[in-house]
Amino acid sequence: MLLTILQTILLVCLVLIVWIVIDFQLGKKAHKKKTEMFDPITRESDIQLFTSGLELYTDLFTGMRTAEQHIHVMFYIVKDDEISKEFFGILCDKAKEGVEVRVLLDWVGSYPLRKNIIPMLKSQGIQFSYANAPKPPFLFYSSQSRNHRKITVIDGKTGYIGGFNIGKEYMNNDPKLSPWRDYHLKVTNEGVQDLQQGFLKDWHKATKTNLLSNSIYYPQLSKGPIRHQILPTDGVYLEGSFSALIRKAQSSIIIGTPYFIPSKRLMDDLCHALKRGVDIHILVPKKTDHLLVKEASFQHLRKLIKEGAYVYEYLHGFYHAKVMVVDESICDIGTANLDKRSLFLNEEINCYIFDEAFIKMVKDVLKKDISNSKRVTLKELNTLNPATLFKETIARSVASFL
Repeated sequence: MLLTILQTILLVCLVLIVWIVIDFQLGKKAHKKKTEMFDPITRESDIQLFTSGLELYTDLFTGMRTAEQHIHVMFYIVKDDEISKEFFGILCDKAKEGVEVRVLLDWVGSYPLRKNIIPMLKSQGIQFSYANAPKPPFLFYSSQSRNHRKITVIDGKTGYIGGFNIGKEYMNNDPKLSPWRDYHLKVTNEGVQDLQQGFLKDWHKATKTNLLSNSIYYPQLSKGPIRHQILPTDGVYLEGSFSALIRKAQSSIIIGTPYFIPSKRLMDDLCHALKRGVDIHILVPKKTDHLLVKEASFQHLRKLIKEGAYVYEYLHGFYHAKVMVVDESICDIGTANLDKRSLFLNEEINCYIFDEAFIKMVKDVLKKDISNSKRVTLKELNTLNPATLFKETIARSVASFL
């Protein structure tokens, strides 16, 4: 009897594993087939960098309070805490004033809100939808493909994009992860129209309501001083874009990411860059906010350190910024981590900046963050304790989903 039960359990597990593999591969193939390459437009805007949650929220909340026509918000995570209640309270107040408010949240990332918060938002006149709810025929694949974007657009004139979500940890109120270090951009002038289009495309996908050609969401905008491109990706073309950035490098590459789990192609690109004399500096957090992500990076960091890269662990809190600076010519800041989930599964949005003065400012910020870090040695990564080595082994097998 016991043997029969065990055999049944094993059979069910085997069938489940086979289904997951087939579902994931077919879903990924179907998604890639229908995804068209996006050709970004070079814009000229004013761009401001925020590195603290307090400064960002102060500016963002002030901007939302002054909205006159519409507020469009997309976040991966909004928590059910005091700062989130203030955020939602502002949106409810604006909806009562007659401002169009649309809120789009990821189905997995903001799952805890569905019981109490979402019904309240709808009752206050806010138009709400979840993004990327799992759906057939590829249930497992669609459950893994998350909308990881963070976009806010106010009156079509001011936009925000970057690594911050909405929650107490981003305001340094989580003892484990404080202080939280992140990079977020405020965009004004003509580049805002690309953030607006990015939001409205996601809104159309989630709600089947097409507002993309409605001129009221695209006011006339002037040019600013900073050349840049807004690049939305959805698990297909981000790897190629990052690869092109790395291959352009002539003297230096600085990468900041909370999760360093690159693809083979990007690892090859980084190794080739080192061999042609490019200095590579990689900044990752000492602390971690997700299980196994740190251990999954070790095999890649060992190889790059052997080839001459400099790797640093951030010690002054939790480092969550997503940034790449190539020479003095290109700076990437956005929502995409340098990991396989961002490269091959998630919907992301990044900003490539080509302004020399802005790039110098970002490099100065990175130098400060590196000064608050500790350089990682090959000896340290080769003398891990048995528990960490075991976790690293597990992490390698599930690296695509971390």
